[in-house]
Amino acid sequence: MKAMIIETFGESSIFKLKDVEIAKLLPGQVRVRVKATSVNPIDIKVRTGAVPAVSPSFPAVLHGDVAGIIEEVGEGVKSFQVGDEVYGCAGGFKGLEGALAEYMIADAGVLAHKPLNISMEEAAAIPLVGITAWESLFTKGALKKGDDILIHGGAGGVGHIAIQLAKWAGATVFTTVSSIEKQAIVKELGADYVIPYRESSVKEYVEKYTDGKGFPFVFDTVGGSNLDQSFEAAALNGTVLTIAARSTHDLTPLHSKGLSLHVTFMLLKLLDEAKRFEHGNILRHITAVVEENCLKPVLDKKTFSFEEVGEAHDYLESGKAVGKIILVNKW
Repeated sequence: MKAMIIETFGESSIFKLKDVEIAKLLPGQVRVRVKATSVNPIDIKVRTGAVPAVSPSFPAVLHGDVAGIIEEVGEGVKSFQVGDEVYGCAGGFKGLEGALAEYMIADAGVLAHKPLNISMEEAAAIPLVGITAWESLFTKGALKKGDDILIHGGAGGVGHIAIQLAKWAGATVFTTVSSIEKQAIVKELGADYVIPYRESSVKEYVEKYTDGKGFPFVFDTVGGSNLDQSFEAAALNGTVLTIAARSTHDLTPLHSKGLSLHVTFMLLKLLDEAKRFEHGNILRHITAVVEENCLKPVLDKKTFSFEEVGEAHDYLESGKAVGKIILVNKW
């Protein structure tokens, strides 16, 4: 089969088109005819060698998100049959084949049936960011109807899904964005209150929207120094959720406010053979939310072929994308 592979870590130009052998199915696995994938920041980190602990061995096929059609079912698989349309975040990391190929072998437990009311391209945009948002909001945060939540980076990959999931759950959503264009996007997604963070300090918007008390839930999808702002924005005994905590911080605010800090790194379960089925369970919930017309991914206007994966990586790193970047299999 054709595949885009890397044989070393490096710049976006290291991807090569090669013919590789199609591996045999093991029990519990399925073979998926790949229709589309998307680019996530972790894919770039893997390509550059920034996360060796989760990186596959060379030659490597990258990208976790996949949408496609079941071509073959392995022994013991009861949940899928040949011809089923599926999606998931299934590989591209340590010990797992990636999606940048004609076919992808995946553990059946990490996949779910594709929502009927969206395209393959839209489905490919959801898995990694959707699972991350779900785990953060509901598994870690136990967000429920009537809760108030501040979501930092509401127009981002995880953020725009989190807004929709929080609204579906019945929460009131406040979100920060950087531009007028992104203000329009998050309003359309259902955000109740939009905060242009470049025009307002944390103290100012906490005073405006909470009478200085802070938000009971803060979901930080940005990381870095923004995590300190999340601590500042949180209410007494509040919950801070984050997906980016590879940084050093003064934890005094956590102590003085009695805050809880929860970190989500969704790849940990994907790489754990005993727990990865939890991702398939989450995606089944997400499928239902999508089919209720309560969640729809935002896609960037530009799409790429698999052979243009280097350009897609460059585009994500440029910061110019608005919405998820999709790659379509044209082989």
